[in-house]
Amino acid sequence: MSRVYRTKAQAKKTYDRISRFYDYFAGVFEGKYRDRALELLDIKKGEIVLEIGFGTGHCLKKMAELVGKEGKVYGIDISSGMLEVSRKRLEKAGLLDRVELYCGDASKLPYEDNKFDAVFMSFTLELFDTPEIPEVLNEVRRVLKPGGRLGVVSMSKEGRGLLMRIYEWLHEKLPQYLDCRPIHLSQTLKDAGFLVMHEEVRRIFGLPIEIIIALKPGRKNHGRVAVRKGLRLLL
Repeated sequence: MSRVYRTKAQAKKTYDRISRFYDYFAGVFEGKYRDRALELLDIKKGEIVLEIGFGTGHCLKKMAELVGKEGKVYGIDISSGMLEVSRKRLEKAGLLDRVELYCGDASKLPYEDNKFDAVFMSFTLELFDTPEIPEVLNEVRRVLKPGGRLGVVSMSKEGRGLLMRIYEWLHEKLPQYLDCRPIHLSQTLKDAGFLVMHEEVRRIFGLPIEIIIALKPGRKNHGRVAVRKGLRLLL
């Protein structure tokens, strides 16, 4: 996989700067993939869920509606600008009391062990440098309950061809503009100890996007998740 060539300080500065305008470009193209992943993650009333890299808060709003008054949504993002945009969105929707936002680094999650029923990441995992991805996933495993679900949307390196090579070259040369880069998502999740239950590939501008639902090993909820969504274990 390609490396990430900008620092976290640079990433924070960039997202703070574009937070008010993000939905006018990237948000337009990412929405249907986020929505599909949330549908598969199947969040229920009363659950406690976390979104890593929540951006402008569209998914936080959907998750807050799904968990209802009995549940709770947490969100962590490196950008204080994105946090403010999300806060305003949630406040306007009357859902801010169901959501707790935190500005910080997902490689060190500020939550206790076995806290969440589900964790969600959309176009976020591929923003971390290659050595950091296992650290983030280890933190996700730590905070998920046994049998807890992980939903991830990411650019995928499973595809090949000229377009992929051009994109990766542009990512290397212009990391401040093309910060996402394709990763081997399914194998990376398996290497981190997750059970991949469902995976599908979509395309955006001809580049492959993976949507994966995985589980933290454990007895709790395992059978219920597999039955209620008809998810198929892929080994």
